[in-house]
Amino acid sequence: MHTYLFVDGLDIIARSHSGAVGLHPRRLLRPGGPLYPADAIRDVNVASVVPSDPDAGGLVVRVRLQGETVVWTDLLYPDLQGRLVGEVRFDLRQYLGEIERAYGEWEDADDEASVRTALEGIR
Repeated sequence: MHTYLFVDGLDIIARSHSGAVGLHPRRLLRPGGPLYPADAIRDVNVASVVPSDPDAGGLVVRVRLQGETVVWTDLLYPDLQGRLVGEVRFDLRQYLGEIERAYGEWEDADDEASVRTALEGIR
């Protein structure tokens, strides 16, 4: 069981670290969990090379709230044109709606199902 994180249609975990898998939805997507933004910057492990150990290397994103925008930084993955993406911004309402939708999907699904979280960045 793991979470897929898609940003603008791209699987950022696979594009950032091909040996890592997204952490369990219970860990990432729960209400008030690590992907929920706050004014203080927080480093969030979103993927690991050892699914049972979230600190075993993988992918960390830095999440913060800036007004009505959620900002992810410290990224490094190629977009469709091969340019490196280092930061992504999301509309707060859309972001929270997608996190809540994905968490609800996981709660309603078989515990073995993976969850796809599809976030759309803003320009």
